[in-house]
Amino acid sequence: MATQLTLEVSTRESVGSGAVGRLRRIDDAVPGVLYGAGQETVNITLPTRVLLKAMQNENFLSQIIELKLDGHAEQVVVRDMQRHPATENITHIDFLRIREDQEIQVSVPIRFINEESCIGVRMSGGTITRNMVEVEISCLPKDLPEAIVVDMEDIDIGSAVHLSGLALPAGVSIPSLGTGDDSDRNVPVVSVSIVRVQEEDVEEEEAADELALDEEGAEIAEGDEETPDSDEAAEE
Repeated sequence: MATQLTLEVSTRESVGSGAVGRLRRIDDAVPGVLYGAGQETVNITLPTRVLLKAMQNENFLSQIIELKLDGHAEQVVVRDMQRHPATENITHIDFLRIREDQEIQVSVPIRFINEESCIGVRMSGGTITRNMVEVEISCLPKDLPEAIVVDMEDIDIGSAVHLSGLALPAGVSIPSLGTGDDSDRNVPVVSVSIVRVQEEDVEEEEAADELALDEEGAEIAEGDEETPDSDEAAEE
């Protein structure tokens, strides 16, 4: 399980766009909600500086957090976090209560290791393409991993690791795969491929070079026609 983080929040009485806007501007705080586990939804707020400091932890979005509210501590995970489209500032955050006996669905980062020793890169000059950097998993809170690890060492050129090929810890599953590994959602997570120059690009470059040579030759020929012979110039 990921290392636990503690955050202290306050109950928020004000609601509505105008109220939360003032909360962000004047109080420099982030509004949010706390819900789940069969309990009532509570409007909360926490200082922006506290949230930003917590987010420095790379596992912030994929770990169990102890949320302290009015002297009472609850176990939660971040379920959603909204940002301003222009400034990227956090505008709202949702915390989901968890229970030890109920599975949770949360996105965790994918950690790629041994990329420098990948056989497809080292032996064949391939390039690693990461198609996903996080994956949504389902598990009990006690089984929540900090990340899903992908070992790139033995991945050869032309090969890929799909969702169904991820090495998942015990008790962890990927809901999007459904009941079968041949699901349409069994997308590639990472692949190793060779970068080839397109034949069309080569042909275009060759054609451009030939055109440049033809134009240069034409200019030289035209220049020879316009330049008078030295003997003729002397007679004039």
